[in-house]
Amino acid sequence: MRLKLLAGAALALAFGYGTAAAETTIHMLHVSVVGQTLWSKVADAYNKSHPGVKVVVEYLENEAYKAKLPTLLQSDQKPDIIYSWAGGVMKAQIDAGYIQDISAARDDFAKTVSEGGLSAYTVDGKLYGVPIQLSGVGLFYNKDLMAKAGVDPNSMGDWDSFLAAVKKIKAAGITPLIMGGGEKWPMHFFWSYLVMRLGGSDVLTNAEAGKDGGFKNPVFVEAGKKLKELADLQPFQEGYLSTLFPASGGMFGDGKGAMDLMGDWVLNTQRENAADGKGLPMEKIGFAPFPTVPGGKGKVTDTLGGVQGFLVTKGAPPEAIDFLKYLETVDAQKEAASTGGYIPAVKGTDVFITNPTIKEIAGRVANSTWHQNFFDQDLGPAVGRVVNDQSVAIAAGESTPEDAAAAIQEAWDTR
Repeated sequence: MRLKLLAGAALALAFGYGTAAAETTIHMLHVSVVGQTLWSKVADAYNKSHPGVKVVVEYLENEAYKAKLPTLLQSDQKPDIIYSWAGGVMKAQIDAGYIQDISAARDDFAKTVSEGGLSAYTVDGKLYGVPIQLSGVGLFYNKDLMAKAGVDPNSMGDWDSFLAAVKKIKAAGITPLIMGGGEKWPMHFFWSYLVMRLGGSDVLTNAEAGKDGGFKNPVFVEAGKKLKELADLQPFQEGYLSTLFPASGGMFGDGKGAMDLMGDWVLNTQRENAADGKGLPMEKIGFAPFPTVPGGKGKVTDTLGGVQGFLVTKGAPPEAIDFLKYLETVDAQKEAASTGGYIPAVKGTDVFITNPTIKEIAGRVANSTWHQNFFDQDLGPAVGRVVNDQSVAIAAGESTPEDAAAAIQEAWDTR
């Protein structure tokens, strides 16, 4: 235990946590590159209007955050506010005793955040966090490359048409799909959407309850078969299994692939990681929903994405909750909406969205018939990791769809 605490303290020092000062210091740790700029501005404004309080906004790259957060949460110098994707991972953190119940502030947050958003951060009737942004996953495409290949994005409405488009793009000498397989979670978007399109809105609930074979149900196996069907076309860039997510965003921004199945944050990462630091102009990027599957129960209006937000860790001072109230206002979030940084979860910010692609995604999420949280987050850390691993293993031919489904069921049974 002593070694674990020392490791946590070392990490805390690496993130700049110093000894206690006279003022109250609130440390907020997150994974959003665009948020680092926008949220730091909000923190600066809050600090100026709240003498004696200093909010420090700190960024960690996605995978580094996931790897280091468990150790940080066990240390004596854990962050006061942490980034969250809600779902099973959040519940595991709550069950471990790391997260603070902030239900007393629910009425205050309900003034600016929808009940649907707050429900994502509610467990057993208690509020543990607040949403900051909504996200939608879909097919982002390079308009020029699609035109060069002679593919109309509107023609990819079902799975067979999508595969036909992939073949046509490849025949034109263009990489059809960019994939950051080195981090695995980008591949799970394909498997997740296929499960949704095949099984419909009850598919995960039924599997979790052990109905109809649980995760070994034919729907999950068939999703794996269709993912393998796509992978057999070799649609991804060379070396995709070792490509990390930031690099994959840069590849899309550099015009090295026609499409990227990704969340709306790719609009920023493609620019930030492009060779010229500019990437594709927004008017050159289009968005298409994930195709339906003939005979499937899912609808094209069923969306996959997230309700990302923040949790307050146990022991954090009251000022941490007060800052989140400040952060969750229209004034604090309108710049994110107007610049296309992300889709704010705060009510009334939609009027500030000017980017047409962001506006379309926001509309699809707002009007979705079912908005499913990322599978790897929703199912919890142990099961989510296996979902990501098996999605890549199926595509790489290292696991059969049947074995993958069995592995996920085993992870669920032993979680």
